[in-house]
Amino acid sequence: MSKNLVIVESPAKAKTIKKYLGKDFEVLASYGHVRDLVPKDGAVDTSGSFDMKYQIIDRNEKHVRAIISALKEADALFLATDPDREGEAISWHLVELLKEKGALKNKPVKRVVFHEITERAVNEAIANPRDIAYDLVNAQQARRALDYLVGFNLSPLLWRKIQPGLSAGRVQSPALRLICERELEIRAFVPQEYWTLEARAQKEAQSFGAKLTELDGQKVEQFTLTDAGGSDAAKVRILAAAQGSLKVVAVDKKQRRRNPSPPFTTSTLQQEANRKLGFTSSRTMRAAQQLYEGVDLGGDTVGLISYMRTDSVSLAQEAIAEIRKTIVKEFGDKTLPGEPRYYKSKSKNAQEAHEAVRPTSAARTPKSVARFLSPDQAKLYELIWKRTMACQMNPAVFDTVAADLKAGLQHTFRANGSVLLEPGFLAAYNIKVTDPLDKSDEDDEDDKRLPVLEVGETVNLLDLDAEQHFTQPPPRYTEASLVKTLEEFDIGRPSTYASIISTLQAREYVRLDSKQFTPTDVGMIVNKFLTDHFTQYVDYEFTAKLEDDLDAVSRGEREWVPLMADFWGSFKPRVDEKMELTRQEVSETRQIGIDPATGKPVSARLGRYGPFVQIGTKDDVDKPRFASLRANQRIDTVTLADALALFQLPRRLGTLENGDEVEVNIGRFGPYARYGKSFVSLKKDDDPYTIGLPRAIELIEQKAAALEAATIKVFEGAGIRIIKGRFGPYITDGTRRANIPKTRDPETLSALDCEFFLNEAEEKDKANGGKKGGKGGKKGAASKKTAATKTATTKTAVKKAATKKAASKKATKKSAPKKKKP
Repeated sequence: MSKNLVIVESPAKAKTIKKYLGKDFEVLASYGHVRDLVPKDGAVDTSGSFDMKYQIIDRNEKHVRAIISALKEADALFLATDPDREGEAISWHLVELLKEKGALKNKPVKRVVFHEITERAVNEAIANPRDIAYDLVNAQQARRALDYLVGFNLSPLLWRKIQPGLSAGRVQSPALRLICERELEIRAFVPQEYWTLEARAQKEAQSFGAKLTELDGQKVEQFTLTDAGGSDAAKVRILAAAQGSLKVVAVDKKQRRRNPSPPFTTSTLQQEANRKLGFTSSRTMRAAQQLYEGVDLGGDTVGLISYMRTDSVSLAQEAIAEIRKTIVKEFGDKTLPGEPRYYKSKSKNAQEAHEAVRPTSAARTPKSVARFLSPDQAKLYELIWKRTMACQMNPAVFDTVAADLKAGLQHTFRANGSVLLEPGFLAAYNIKVTDPLDKSDEDDEDDKRLPVLEVGETVNLLDLDAEQHFTQPPPRYTEASLVKTLEEFDIGRPSTYASIISTLQAREYVRLDSKQFTPTDVGMIVNKFLTDHFTQYVDYEFTAKLEDDLDAVSRGEREWVPLMADFWGSFKPRVDEKMELTRQEVSETRQIGIDPATGKPVSARLGRYGPFVQIGTKDDVDKPRFASLRANQRIDTVTLADALALFQLPRRLGTLENGDEVEVNIGRFGPYARYGKSFVSLKKDDDPYTIGLPRAIELIEQKAAALEAATIKVFEGAGIRIIKGRFGPYITDGTRRANIPKTRDPETLSALDCEFFLNEAEEKDKANGGKKGGKGGKKGAASKKTAATKTATTKTAVKKAATKKAASKKATKKSAPKKKKP
């Protein structure tokens, strides 16, 4: 019987599909991409052809070998990678690799595509294969080449001019620009004061509020009342005119209908999961991937949602039919419209053959599968299921009332109220926002009831409440609002948003504080450098146009090589030109003030190892003094007083009873206290600028107590201890350290034994160029081969230094070949 080999990306997907296809099909995973560009200059030939040099990805080499082995037994190869540009490229790369290795041998290669992992969809795809879509492959190759050329040319420029380890990206950099520009808006913002007046009115036993809309016959604007004095004066005039009552002069009653939102795309799924579940984009996509690839529902592995990387909001007819049946069953006839709802995608590149993110079976309710899912999977599945049900349900209907009430002839208040009459889709999708910073939740309805008001009647005026306000700066981006803005600007694609955000955080360009993105000093300087010197390449319109061009390649409307040539022709000369910039021109020094003690200038800037402040200049006779900024300080906001305080370290705290001086400082691994020749790390809440001697003594005593508790044996005269370490017992004399061989019992060691092991460890360190512990990283560890000889030679070695030295060298020499690895 013929065998068919099917290739997918992940083992979870392979396991699910294998159950559907039966014994004639072997299903293996490629574990993502099998090839990538050679990670060095010249991987993309920029001379004109833009040929690319690929190599197999090391971590996936064994999976490729497994595919080649299985292909020997197969009659045909089916490529069932994801139904998008990236999936198409993975299939193409695998075929090219198999050709290179001579593994195909004219066997038929078929590309199969499905948008959900269900038995029907998979078998239908296998029955209707196609060829590899080279337009999609070319679009992915062009995207990869562009990202490589930008990264490989801009990143080294950042290393030289700003700081090592930085990176720039074709899409990453415009995203950083959005966050930095918002930060600059916030810093430049000047708050303005304004006041509002609200009447507390009452009809019979029911009280209600009404806002001032007209004062002295004029419409009330935001800045009509700008201070307490004006507000108090207005209050006096209104109370005098009202004489304790308000007259109803108009009542407007109407019904308002609110329609449901479309089903999820990748972007809207990430936004809603962030707003309503508190998930990051990467967390959302990870859980969605698991739901798509398949979950074990008590012995039956099933893909629970359709493909989660999509720009489409359309739904298949059979899916709509099942959704409508489920709505009737779960929410009743009244919530179902007479006709199905159809949604049209706004994205120019959305492929309507794809579907929105939806459950593969609407009948599989969140409650019925919850026990089989992880907490993240359960929450996300419920969100997707409810949104999908809601999109095919009736609108929500509200009764709204707006009443105008007069105080005298010239002052007017408005009272608003609404009542939900028919919940419609809100019966399914009324999940509240979890983020208190998010004020944009469209599901939060103002359900305030008003008493029945009739034109011409009067109601009691209980009091007027004056409230002070200040205008607020634009909010910093959250993940949800950043994703929304990226989509609005057409920067990147929804499938890349999670990785863009992760990269910005990994490079420490931005911090996520209280769910809001704040740029770091490094991020601001990198953005300014790119905006000033590579304006076109961080321009939103340019980036969006490039994305459109890549989409045109994927649709077969444009050739990719001329696109690459246009980009490279303008980009490379700009990079070469900017190589002439100096570090000082880029990092921008901020002058803070003058040091009163020396009269020298104090400045703040970004150095190779982070932001710092400096007293003096390089032209002074004395060298400048430097101090790193603290974690909560910024180059653009640090004051002269803050800067001078940084130069207090090291601080002398006092003297211990034994005469050792205690001082605190900040070292490579954080703040510490030094006493004599010993050190103790400060705790997280200890501030090296304010800590006192009593607290330092407490830390020293805690360290001594911990050392005592971990001590197995002490040789007071020799100053040697045997200590219980994290990775086993070891010997130390305060400066040297040696591990104890497993063949020796620490309790039986003598001072001479310990001295021998310490000397041997020291010799090994010297032989390794001063690196403690040798190649294996074990400090002074002896090899098993020499362990047996140590006991016999210990006394001789201690008595005769020369013999000891020779024996140590011999032992090291013998053990070395065992540690060598290819």
